[in-house]
Amino acid sequence: MEKSQKRLDLPKLIFGFASIILMIAACFWVLNPFILGFVWAGMMVIATWPLLLRIEARLWNKRWLAALIMVSLILLLFVIPLGILIGSIIQNSAPLIDLAKSPNSLRFPDLEWLNTLPFVGEKIYYAWHSLVASGGNALLAKVQPYFGQAAGWFIAQAINAGRFMFHLMLMLLFSGLLYLKGESVMLGIRHFAVRLAGIRGDAAVVLAAQSIRAVALGVVVTALIQAIVGGIGLALSGISYAAILTVLLFICCVAQLGPLLVMVPSVIWLFWTGDTTWAIILAIWAAVVATMDGVLRPWLIKMGADLPMVLILVGVIGGILSFGMIGLFIGPVVLAVSYSLLKAWMNEVAVPNENLDETEKFLHDEFMSKK
Repeated sequence: MEKSQKRLDLPKLIFGFASIILMIAACFWVLNPFILGFVWAGMMVIATWPLLLRIEARLWNKRWLAALIMVSLILLLFVIPLGILIGSIIQNSAPLIDLAKSPNSLRFPDLEWLNTLPFVGEKIYYAWHSLVASGGNALLAKVQPYFGQAAGWFIAQAINAGRFMFHLMLMLLFSGLLYLKGESVMLGIRHFAVRLAGIRGDAAVVLAAQSIRAVALGVVVTALIQAIVGGIGLALSGISYAAILTVLLFICCVAQLGPLLVMVPSVIWLFWTGDTTWAIILAIWAAVVATMDGVLRPWLIKMGADLPMVLILVGVIGGILSFGMIGLFIGPVVLAVSYSLLKAWMNEVAVPNENLDETEKFLHDEFMSKK
């Protein structure tokens, strides 16, 4: 008797696979307006979860009350300052708008004040104009379109402030929901990871959460505090466009370039304009802001985040270009999580599968009990 062979129903397999892909694509299409807000909220909740638990323990284990306080803190310390900052940028963006409309109006400055410098002023002034006369204007003509494009992109991001504020409000809403149901969501994600990749999947989820907390606290929060303190100093000292410079401060701090790239030229400008008192005050202020990184980061971050500076820099630039202002927060975190998971996979030691069934059963029971 010939053994009957089971025939592969290829059309059924193809249509089943296509249906699953179509369903996944449809879900992403529907959820697309909310994805960035949810990811942002997840980063915020993961980073501040230990604080939520401490507040809950002091409020008679009332989760809803602790969640309300956490959402209020995010609103007061994060959402409102960002909203004020964006509004100030839009109000002070007139020069950039003019540059975006007519980039050909850009000219090399005359720098007449160089003549007032003792000993070397006239030589520097002559060298500057010789450089301009020997090809500087031709070089400027080539780079003028790029100045206009850069200014136009910046203005487009400012105009899209409504979209940014929409995601900010979504982040606030999702943060409140995640604070209330954080354990259930985390158990569901871990249960899915175990079903997908066993114990390694569960370990990857835990490592991703640790990486998010490390970057959010060690990089983003530190940079935000430095930018706010530095921006207050710039505003009190009378520096023009302090709001725009505060944004540049935040970008430099997140990219691990430091606040001095913005504050040192501001100090020099105050000295040059003759405001010596405020220049000295701002110089001391800049020194304090520059040292905050070494003090805040070890205090905010409890686990070592050994992340290359190039990774954070690329995450900031790529995040801004891909997602706009939201990319300042999402870009570095996404690359840091991917880098941590890749590094853990490359250094992975074989994990026995003997405990897989027990781990999956435990997570399944916990997940079902939370529903």
